[in-house]
Amino acid sequence: MNAVSRFEEIAGKPLSLVNFFAPFANCATSPCTFYSFPTGPMEAIRQHGAIPVFSWASQSIPSQNEEPDFQLSDTIAGRYDDFIRSFAEDARDWGHPFFLRFNWEMNANWFPWMEGVNGNQPGESVAAWRHVHDIFAAVGADNVTWVWCPNVDPRGKLGDLASLYPGDEYVDWTGLDGYNWGQGSGGWDLFNELYSSTYHEITDSIAPSKPMLIGEMGSTEAGGSKATWISEALAAIPAEYPKVRGVLWFDKFDSGMDWPIETSASSSSAFATGIQDPAYRTNGYSGLGASPIPPPS
Repeated sequence: MNAVSRFEEIAGKPLSLVNFFAPFANCATSPCTFYSFPTGPMEAIRQHGAIPVFSWASQSIPSQNEEPDFQLSDTIAGRYDDFIRSFAEDARDWGHPFFLRFNWEMNANWFPWMEGVNGNQPGESVAAWRHVHDIFAAVGADNVTWVWCPNVDPRGKLGDLASLYPGDEYVDWTGLDGYNWGQGSGGWDLFNELYSSTYHEITDSIAPSKPMLIGEMGSTEAGGSKATWISEALAAIPAEYPKVRGVLWFDKFDSGMDWPIETSASSSSAFATGIQDPAYRTNGYSGLGASPIPPPS
């Protein structure tokens, strides 16, 4: 939580959402070690007044696209049912609402749980999602809010979203991830250029009844004004994206990219200014009891 405190100092506002990640297992050594439900971090986030967002992937680390022991078919066939059931029971026993962002960015090809890589076949993304969801439902882990979170696809190059959607009965919130990579990776993309088309595809036709969470967003400093990008994004979301009811900034150096807001004084200031809009809530959620988590009114 020290990182949360440092981020809040820069942003000038306490956080209402905190996202963290884990795969099924660590296979850096043999045999693999499976990660248990993170009760401690979940409770620390809740006690802080924020809602936990847990990004959970049916893979192992070290991460690579080809992981033959962690194909979608393994999950579907029940190979990891005992682990998933134990995890779900611990989630139930913790008892508080949290977002579970399972196998995110499933419409792409850069993670081993995506169709078209690692031997995964069409239709298996939905089947694996439903299988895991059904185990949680069977043990009574109804404090979980399920977030289906593809990647933005402004140029129409990724997988068909409709075929990857598990269905309204299996999804509580939809989501989107998207980054402005700046120079050398498609050029400088404004927030609306990145998000608008995929947002409308989801909210107009695929899942119009669901609220949306931006699971990961960020911008580089290279190729334009990151501060302006942040200001425009934070202004556009409440004004033009009414289904978006939660936002997570990816404040981490990753893949050689400078995503954190603190990469320049101007970027930090732009974020701190934009986030003061009352549409962005503070940390008043320690007593949250409703599940699935309702969008803020």
